[in-house]
Amino acid sequence: MTKPIDSFSGEYRFLSNFWMTPLSIGPLTFASAEHAYQAAKGLDQTEWLKIIQCSTPGQAKRAGQKINMRSDWDQVKLELMREIIEAKFTNTNLRKMLVETGDLELIEGNNWGDTYWGICRGRGQNNLGKLLMNERSKHTGD
Repeated sequence: MTKPIDSFSGEYRFLSNFWMTPLSIGPLTFASAEHAYQAAKGLDQTEWLKIIQCSTPGQAKRAGQKINMRSDWDQVKLELMREIIEAKFTNTNLRKMLVETGDLELIEGNNWGDTYWGICRGRGQNNLGKLLMNERSKHTGD
């Protein structure tokens, strides 16, 4: 059995939402998927602009923790992340790198306790990994 990709680091760092690559959603351009995700938490365009202006994904994440969270966040975050992942992989080079992971299972392994988007200490839903594998499957054979 082939070993999964269980960490979005090293040669697989590009799979991380912290990978700096511009992506556009509607009229807005974000420096990374993390920037887009954090901005999506709120509905106030002023808050979006503060997040867009953050120079790193870590700064965007910290800014997103202060945002006025939209009331339907738990219901929409998975679909919004799907849209963000789709936008990220319109980048031809990134899409090629994603496809080159073949049929390996993609696991957002982490040690910070994220069991919704990833797997921590053997537990988690790995929703980010699932979205990435779904995006990859759309381009296999391109």
